[in-house]
Amino acid sequence: MDLREKNIAVIGLAKTGLATAEFLIQRGARVVATDERPVSPLTGDLGAARIVPHDPDILQGVELVIPSPGVPPTNPILMEALRQGIPVWSEIELASRFLKPPMIAITGTNGKTTTTALIGHILAKSGKKAFVGGNIGAPLIGYVNGPQEDDYAVVEVSSFQLQWIESFHPAVAILLNVTSDHLDYHGSFAAYRLAKEGLFVNQSANDTAILNADDPGTEALQRRIAARTLLFSSTHAVAPGIFSDECWLVYAPSPLERETYPLDMIKIPGRHNVENVMAALMAVRNCGCDPLGIIAAVETFPGIAHRIEFVGEYRWLSFYDDSKGTNVDAVYRALDTFSRPVILLMGGRDKEGDFKALLPVLKGKVKRLVLFGEARDTIGSIIGGIVGTDYCPTLQTGIETAMAAARPGDVILLSPGCASFDEFRDYKARGQFFKDTVKALLNF
Repeated sequence: MDLREKNIAVIGLAKTGLATAEFLIQRGARVVATDERPVSPLTGDLGAARIVPHDPDILQGVELVIPSPGVPPTNPILMEALRQGIPVWSEIELASRFLKPPMIAITGTNGKTTTTALIGHILAKSGKKAFVGGNIGAPLIGYVNGPQEDDYAVVEVSSFQLQWIESFHPAVAILLNVTSDHLDYHGSFAAYRLAKEGLFVNQSANDTAILNADDPGTEALQRRIAARTLLFSSTHAVAPGIFSDECWLVYAPSPLERETYPLDMIKIPGRHNVENVMAALMAVRNCGCDPLGIIAAVETFPGIAHRIEFVGEYRWLSFYDDSKGTNVDAVYRALDTFSRPVILLMGGRDKEGDFKALLPVLKGKVKRLVLFGEARDTIGSIIGGIVGTDYCPTLQTGIETAMAAARPGDVILLSPGCASFDEFRDYKARGQFFKDTVKALLNF
């Protein structure tokens, strides 16, 4: 694809937008760049980009628009571009057109970061070179700007990125699950699901699609997919695919093939992580990784920060950081991990989550509910009072309240079910604050 002399607009100048502008400039495109926030003049090669006001008038003469992942479809520049018939591509759509290694793409409401990191870990332990990035870590556009000397590109993909694709085509595509999330961005659950399912639209019979057999939408989706389909389930036997059977994972890619893997190789907690391992296992077997090597790699995978991460124990109290649990389903999965009484810290900025879905698990798992931040009253109006409930303006006061209510044997769990942007720049900053505060208060 020749980008020389093309007039291209980049909307959003955070990490992905800057990497996109750099890529375009190096390939000879004429770049106009804009952001809703004030932007300092760009330096170096990026200085060739023309910084313009955040206004639809910037589209005059523009041939292509590349929005950053966080730019919503309701953005006035995007809406005007669509009205004028100007193509809108996400960064992953642009990057995929220059990608050399085969792509393993992972999406889902929950678990995609863990699964992406796990696939990269297994490939590395199996002696294969892999780029691991996308929505996690380094943008894909930055990778294709380099030598691309890896065997595989393992790419986490968000619904925001899938919103604007045309020819995006992974060799292996994984959809872990779809539950209510980002409705403030997509407008409806149907639109959100449709974006997720875009992962498969350009696959052919030579590709592989990995789907969750326990997800309600899988049966209908499977009928629309051209790729070879593999299923995973933590509740029942499936074929072709993988399922759990007592102490084993059973992988049957065809009627004549059957492999078993010990469940106790999985060191990260929760049934959802068993599902993540299932999906990852099928992906890496598709890449030729040896079963014994897979077992050894899974045994050494520590999980990722801020995802049901054990923080420490103090006087028989256990603390867990699940700051990455930014939607209701993630909270449900986190609570399902524990058998001990939980004091649950929830709150932040509401993403129009269906908090009623937590009612069944709250009664059985949660000893006390501590609601904090901007969404505390909204959440409280739906599930407050089901168990003892406290309302706190900040996470700091929420932590202090949870500690005051705790007794030996309890778990104090931060699993917010909300975005972090009322108080923190992202879920990582929120999780780190939780860990630092707990350690400072308890001196461990």
